[in-house]
Amino acid sequence: MDWTDKVVLITGGTGSFGKKFIQVMLKEYHPEKIIIYSRDELKQYEMQNSGINDPRLRYFIGDVRDLDRMKRAFQGVDIVVHAAALKQVPACEYNPFEAVKTNILGTENVIDAALDMGVKKVLAISTDKAVNPVNLYGVTKLAAEKLVIQSNSYAGGRETRLSCVRYGNVVGSRGSVVPVFLKQRASGRLTVTDERMTRFWISLEQGVHFVIRCIEQMHGGEVFVPKIPSMKVKDLAAAVAPEAEIAYTGIRPGEKLHEVLISEDEARNTVEFDDMFIVQPSGTTWFGRDWEKSGKKLPDDYHYSSNNNNEWLDLEGIKKMIAPFMESYDQEEF
Repeated sequence: MDWTDKVVLITGGTGSFGKKFIQVMLKEYHPEKIIIYSRDELKQYEMQNSGINDPRLRYFIGDVRDLDRMKRAFQGVDIVVHAAALKQVPACEYNPFEAVKTNILGTENVIDAALDMGVKKVLAISTDKAVNPVNLYGVTKLAAEKLVIQSNSYAGGRETRLSCVRYGNVVGSRGSVVPVFLKQRASGRLTVTDERMTRFWISLEQGVHFVIRCIEQMHGGEVFVPKIPSMKVKDLAAAVAPEAEIAYTGIRPGEKLHEVLISEDEARNTVEFDDMFIVQPSGTTWFGRDWEKSGKKLPDDYHYSSNNNNEWLDLEGIKKMIAPFMESYDQEEF
């Protein structure tokens, strides 16, 4: 795929993923233009002053809740990456209507704007918490996934195609556990909710390159799931602060012991490749089912969870992944 004549828009472009996505696109893919669509003027100002200020960039103030503004921003856009979301679990639990407005209704607005303005590809970023959700954040992301996939039925004769990417915890992203552990390190005591807890783990750079690859390959209607390693949260704590005491505080409301990226029910429509899974749309015939011709079908009772993974990060592997964040935090730049 040739990106040099493409106009790309990213919602939530001032977030951790957005910043890295923009940097990689400018350095490696050279699109004609990138539109950064977000609602926070201060974050946009800080991004520009941090060096993310290229002639190919356009900074748009706007909220995914505002359909009219999105339609204006989507004019002439070829590809939309939908990364905007309220994602802090406690904040979503305390502000449920706001989570619904941004994560569900905001996604509906992205879809409507893309269809009406002739955007060719929309790729939405989802999370393992959307699978068998136990908190409101997961519920809203599951609903957003369903909206994106099923909205391919509205494409009709249009060129617009819509797909999702679903992956696990991102190392060092804003609000993740790594910054929390780094702050707790000074006290000599780190808190972990349960010593058995496991999570999927992916770096920001890996996530960005996977998203770009999925944009290039998507047919519309599929959910792309990368094969990524698992880690034990207690091992992460030990990697961040080897000398610190680990206090186990008990699982919080809305928290899982292990995360799932593919459920047993989804496995029936999922095909496996060397480095990823593709969940095909079920019960529909429009797009996204051609993958079964080239992929390996999964057994019906298969599920891909962080505790039954074939690939694990040991202590040294975790230390290697978090090293850049440890260094930047120590330099007070994190």
